[in-house]
Amino acid sequence: MAPKPVRAAIGDHWITCQVCKSDRFRERGIKLNSTGMEFMRIAWADETATGLICWHCGYVHLFVNGAVQLYRADK
Repeated sequence: MAPKPVRAAIGDHWITCQVCKSDRFRERGIKLNSTGMEFMRIAWADETATGLICWHCGYVHLFVNGAVQLYRADK
């Protein structure tokens, strides 16, 4: 199934791409692996960020605080 575009906001501030200013993204969870956790073979316990991949140019934006709210968007 193809990913569907989303719009994103933090509070009442809508997020746009830093590169092309598009407001459509593909959302993906991204593991923030650390060398120490990889060395101890417990990288699965590392923190996860919300990745917003720009639908237009592909630039990846990362958010780690969990404050990002996602909304369905039309292509």
